Order: sequence, then C-alpha cells, then structure tokens
Amino acid sequence: MDHVIQLKVNGVIHKVLVRSSETLLEVLRTKLGLTGTKRGCDVGDCGACTVLINGKSMSSCLVLAVDAQGKEIITIEGLAGEDNLHPLQQAFIEHGAIQCGYCTPGMILTAKALLDENPNPTDDEIRQGMAGNLCRCTGYTKIFEAIKAAAKEMRKKGGKK
Repeated sequence: MDHVIQLKVNGVIHKVLVRSSETLLEVLRTKLGLTGTKRGCDVGDCGACTVLINGKSMSSCLVLAVDAQGKEIITIEGLAGEDNLHPLQQAFIEHGAIQCGYCTPGMILTAKALLDENPNPTDDEIRQGMAGNLCRCTGYTKIFEAIKAAAKEMRKKGGKK
C-alpha cells in the first residue's frame, strides 16, 4: 500500500509517496537524493546507514519511512553549516579518519550523538558509543583521535553544534 508522508529531513519538510514496507534508507537515497547515507548490510549491523532521528543515532535500514513522520531527521548532508564544516567533519579530515569514506557519514553522525550526550567521553566510552559502526580501512585509531579532537573543539565552542 502506498502512503503520502511528510518527512522533516535536515530542517526541510518533504512530501513523499512511499510503500508501507519502504525503509527510511531507501527513501533518503532514492526519493530525496541524499546519498551520503550509505547502504551497507541492510540488517543494522554495520552503521553505514546511520542518521540522527530526534538526536539519536539510528540505522535507517531498520526504520520504516512511515514511522519517521513527525521526527527530526538529520543526515550527513545536514550536519555542516553553510560556510563551514561541523567540527567532527573537520576533525575526520585533519586526522586522516576518512580513508575510503564509505563508513564516514555513519561514523560522524554516531559520534555527534555520542558527543551531544557526553561532551567529554573517555576512550572506553568512545569505543562503546561507536561499537555499531564498522570500518574496514582505518583500524579505528584515527577515528577515535578525530572524535576526541572534535569533542575538545565542541567544548570550546560551548557544546552542541
């Protein structure tokens, strides 16, 4: 069955025709053209499709689009300001945490949710907070360094950004 739904993505409301079984991941990529959200495992294990829903990191492959109505959805495309990158995006670049880039959007959004909840996490808290995101390129060290650097920068600027 098809439904017309409204999704608020990156601050913009979109009216979209979706099937009842269509995931948020499918709608973001194919109907809204937001391809920064990556398709990975389709079972919520890899983190490549992570988006923020009401500030919490969620695997968009596990969320039905119809269930995302009325919620604030942020994708990697909505994280940066008009003139500058988010501190996490900048730190990932500066610390060489990107590599192939496939996992990067999900990593950054998961890290944002972590830092919004805990602005000064320990190494163990970062490891635990990032546990659902897989990377085959970096070995995670550079990712964790980038998260710590961004946390420091975000604390200097007064918290959430």
